[in-house]
Amino acid sequence: MAGQGFDTKSALVIVDVQRGFCPGGSLPVPRGDEVVPVLNAYIELAQKAGATIVASRDWHPPDHISFRSRGGPWPQHCVRGTPDAEFHPGLRLPPETIVISKAQDPDAEAYSAFEGTQLEAKLKERAVERLFVGGLATDYCVKNTVLDALRLGFEVYLLTDAIRAVDVQPGDGERAIQQMLAAGAKPIKLQDLSG
Repeated sequence: MAGQGFDTKSALVIVDVQRGFCPGGSLPVPRGDEVVPVLNAYIELAQKAGATIVASRDWHPPDHISFRSRGGPWPQHCVRGTPDAEFHPGLRLPPETIVISKAQDPDAEAYSAFEGTQLEAKLKERAVERLFVGGLATDYCVKNTVLDALRLGFEVYLLTDAIRAVDVQPGDGERAIQQMLAAGAKPIKLQDLSG
C-alpha cells in the first residue's frame, strides 16, 4: 500500500463523530464510539504527514426537516449549541482541524459534508486530491459524503475500520459499503497505512 498514505495533498475527513450519534446520545449508532480510538490513530498519521484534517458535524436548528416533529425519519438530534451536537469527548481533534457544520437549513436534508457547505472550496484551496473518509454513520452521512467526493473528482479511501452503521434495515451498512466501492472508493484499514 506504499504511496497510498497521507501526504500534503490528502485530507482526513471525519464525519459526524458527535455525542448524539454515540451510545447515550439522542440518535445512537450501535457501537458508534468504537470509531474514536481508530480515528485518533488516523489523526496522528495525518498530522505527521502534513495532511489536512476535516471534521464535519450535524448542526441542526431545533425544527429541522429530518426530525419526526416535522414528519422526518429521525428523533431530534445534534441541535446546534447543545451537548448532543458536540464532538465525542474522546476524539483528539488538533487545533488546526477544519470544522464543517452541515444541515443548518431547517428545510433541507443534508447528509453529505459537501452539501450546502464550503468543504469543496476549502479542499481545493489546499490543493487536496485524495480523501480518507471515516466516521458515522456508514449508511447515511459517510455514504453521501463519499459519493459526493467521488462525483467532485476526488480520489477516495474509505476507512473500513473507522465507520459504523445505523442499519435501520439489517444490512444497510454493508449495502452502503458496496455502493461506495462500486462508485470508486477504495477500502483501506489502519494497518495498511501504519505498516
